Amino acid sequence: MNNRRNSNYPPGPKEKWLTGSLRAFQSSPLKFLTSLSEKYGTVSKFRLGPFQDVYLVNDPDLIKEILVSKQQSFIKSRDIQSLKSIVGNGLLTSEKGFHLKQRRMIQPAFKKTHITTYAQDMIDTTNKYISRWSSRAERLVSDDMMDIALGIISKTMFSMEFEEGASVIGEPMEETMRTAVRRMRSILPLPLWIPVKQNRKYKQAIKELDNVLFRLIKERKETEVEHEDLLGVLMRAKDETDGLSMEDNQLRDELMTIFLAGHETTANALTWTLYLLSQHRKIQDKLFKEIASITRDGPVKPEHFGRLTYAQHVISESLRLYPPAYVIGRQAAEDTEINGYRIKKGDMILMSQYVMQRNRKYYEDPHTFIPERFENDFIKTIPEYAYFPFGGGPRVCIGNHFAFMEAVLVLACLSKQFKFTSPHEPQKIKPQPLITLRPKYGLTLLTTKRR
Repeated sequence: MNNRRNSNYPPGPKEKWLTGSLRAFQSSPLKFLTSLSEKYGTVSKFRLGPFQDVYLVNDPDLIKEILVSKQQSFIKSRDIQSLKSIVGNGLLTSEKGFHLKQRRMIQPAFKKTHITTYAQDMIDTTNKYISRWSSRAERLVSDDMMDIALGIISKTMFSMEFEEGASVIGEPMEETMRTAVRRMRSILPLPLWIPVKQNRKYKQAIKELDNVLFRLIKERKETEVEHEDLLGVLMRAKDETDGLSMEDNQLRDELMTIFLAGHETTANALTWTLYLLSQHRKIQDKLFKEIASITRDGPVKPEHFGRLTYAQHVISESLRLYPPAYVIGRQAAEDTEINGYRIKKGDMILMSQYVMQRNRKYYEDPHTFIPERFENDFIKTIPEYAYFPFGGGPRVCIGNHFAFMEAVLVLACLSKQFKFTSPHEPQKIKPQPLITLRPKYGLTLLTTKRR
């Protein structure tokens, strides 16, 4: 069935009467969204199932309109709202005035001046982890990056060492994420109160996480020692209007949100970066030369971050090609209008970083890994929302500076000590768009110790 084509409806694909484009979207979301943008341009429309109208917006100015100037007309998409069973009413899922209040309380913990205090923990955690690597071995680096990111978030958030964080938080978090993805991809997920095996495992994993977080909060309240980790900063945060701190339940929700967002996204960004470097020997050599010239015979240090300009370009270009947050979804909270098209309350808007950041209108040779394109303030020469790996507007990722600094410093530590090349056996690399964008079959690379 064709979408009606008049002034109120943008163009879109031919669709099944009942399911719309559901099967095509589920089988390959990135391919489907890319083909829509290439065929229909700025705005296109499709259906997921019999009732859900979806608009794909692929224009920087319109994306800015949705995320900034008209952001009050939209709320988070249903798939993100479904994560409330894990993160409660944290920054990821909260809305309107409550979200603004929480963001104002949490923002000081993520100011550039404060996150620099975590740089040494990022470096130490990485160096401790890779000290166990042998001189020449094939490694599943996608798992390694998850472990390093888990170690860093455990240390900077809770002052935990990697081993403790992995056992008490990492394992139940991985179980909850697997189930959450299945529920997000299901048209009619079973209500959690139905006691099937999957629901029981899901609720048990969340209970384990709750027990850990509430125990940590309780222990901190019983000690007079002030901690400068994220938990300590959040516990001291005050509402600017009433001077009150967060209650334990809200503190738990924000901790769970930061842990979820700050773990998997950075790990995937680093995994994709190592994959790209393994395919581009000259770029990897250039990166190593920069790191070696800055660090000399010593280790990577926090003060090196600002001077690692090529490493920053490498991360920026990796985020362009394989953004961990590959799509932003919004649901219309009221009737509104975008580019002359009427958007009804309940309609969905999708804006894909993966699609937008490969648009040849703004990027020459858009599918090629070219870190040099970010030289000479390139980002200022293109529209603001032609590049938005961390989202934008009032809901821009609150940890964007933390994540970027972490990625650069971890990459510098890795590249100073090891070369990364393709393994002996060919492997299939396919982006898998789940909650974040990860290699579907993982990533194995040959790691060779540098002399």
